Amino acid sequence: MNYQKAQDEITASLTGRPRLLLHACCGPCSTACIERLAEHFDVTVFWYDPCIHPEKEYLLRLEHAKKLAEAVGVPLIEAEYDPENYFARVKGLENEPEGGARCTECFRQRLERTAQAAREGGFAWFTTTLTVSPHKDAPRINGLGEEIGKAAGVPFLPSDFKKKNGYLRSIELSKRYGLYRQDYCGCVFSMRPREEEAEV
Repeated sequence: MNYQKAQDEITASLTGRPRLLLHACCGPCSTACIERLAEHFDVTVFWYDPCIHPEKEYLLRLEHAKKLAEAVGVPLIEAEYDPENYFARVKGLENEPEGGARCTECFRQRLERTAQAAREGGFAWFTTTLTVSPHKDAPRINGLGEEIGKAAGVPFLPSDFKKKNGYLRSIELSKRYGLYRQDYCGCVFSMRPREEEAEV
């Protein structure tokens, strides 16, 4: 018997709120998302971000995602770190501009893994923090999420967390919890513009 799953189901039945698995790209982006979602769902954070480079940066972001989860009292599931899988998925898209086809494939990879975990964990819904960023295309992310959710048999909760000052709220909450805020998206390709600006 899976005692953790049984315990989660009992908790959900007592609160009367459905269980939702929230893919997190970082601690700061999770702040405002958790705050909003916790009013309606029992939220569990899911950490799966094989795109983050280098590993030192990955571990730093994971540390602060855990710091936030502990501070607000939500569980965090840490998935595998498999950058080789990410690079295989975006092969041939290395020279795509930021926000292009490479990013779409990155979104797809993370959402597919989250949907898989949601199905295996018996979650009622899944969604992602990605739409809190003003640099991310919410309609594209939501379209992918709904498509992947249908295939996995777990509904995706569409969102645009940046609306109603969601991004500004994430900055405010990040300062409150003392979270590390990164200055690039995460992948090696998104480091290029930052490095080029530093050389000017």
